[in-house]
Amino acid sequence: MTSSTRRLRYQVAASLDGYIAGPNGEADWIVIDPELDFTALFAQFDTVLIGRRTFDAIGGKGGGGGIGMATYLVSRTFDRKPPKGVTVIRDRVAETVAELKAKPGKDIWLFGGGDLFRSLAELGLVDTVEVALMPVLLGGGIPLRPAPAPRLTMTLTSHRVYPTTGTVMLEYSLGSSTR
Repeated sequence: MTSSTRRLRYQVAASLDGYIAGPNGEADWIVIDPELDFTALFAQFDTVLIGRRTFDAIGGKGGGGGIGMATYLVSRTFDRKPPKGVTVIRDRVAETVAELKAKPGKDIWLFGGGDLFRSLAELGLVDTVEVALMPVLLGGGIPLRPAPAPRLTMTLTSHRVYPTTGTVMLEYSLGSSTR
């Protein structure tokens, strides 16, 4: 893949009412469809960009959670030595992400983190939003994109229904933001 096609992709599971985690950060409502090929999915990425709360929620592991990806933790408050394979981005976030996107490599996975997604999308750095819509209503929790945030216009680029679990995978490319 050439540097001109490297994308920052926000790939996340969400409930039908728009939450990426439950009220206590739980993710036990996410169903894993047997048709999903995680090996093929992970092969599309060589870098993961993650916010601190998501990083802490998954146990603070480096290397893409053990799947061999370069890990960039975005946090101004992370105050301990990062694990091996984790680079902490404390400032110059937009510049650093733009530099990562310009480097040769596979796509970059924006993993979890509604706040991080909101800020990077507002800067025009997110290329796609890929949501695995789960057949559950949580009634509260961590939103896909916390308020306040400007409107984002997106274009549907693909979709797939997984009948076994009722999961719907939606992929959108981002357009310009509208305030």
